[in-house]
Amino acid sequence: MKKYIVSLFLSFLCAMSVLAEPAATPAIDIAQTVIKIPLADDVTPEDAIDSMKLRANVLNFKLVAHQPLSKELEGMGIETTRMEIFQFCDPRIARRMVSYDINFAAYLPCRIAMVEDENQKVWLVMMNLDMFIGSANLPPDLEKDALKVRDSLAEIMQAGASGDL
Repeated sequence: MKKYIVSLFLSFLCAMSVLAEPAATPAIDIAQTVIKIPLADDVTPEDAIDSMKLRANVLNFKLVAHQPLSKELEGMGIETTRMEIFQFCDPRIARRMVSYDINFAAYLPCRIAMVEDENQKVWLVMMNLDMFIGSANLPPDLEKDALKVRDSLAEIMQAGASGDL
């Protein structure tokens, strides 16, 4: 028993050291893990937000959270460009995904970020769900739901970027 505990403890320490040290080179380029769309030149951030909210409503997706991070930073006296996070969810699909595999909870709710770059260009950015859907080995009914989430979020982003109401 003592050997088992020592072995378990050494395994834990080894795992913690791997987590504590940054990787020498990234396994993948982070730009490959996201989808990024610029706002059309004639679309204001406020227009984009209104369009995303309306499109989400049409698609039966709920805006479950909004974090205006740039306002928080400004409140701390930190100069920043615009940065906001919008979290959308179809609660029924979320429940089915988490019931299938609790690890999906880490990816809920789905996020679309609005970020202004150093050139004052505003972008909508979200995780590339294809990377996860393809490797999740979902049963056909859940894969269909996951594709619906992906397609709905893409439609919400596109509506925001183009200002479509």
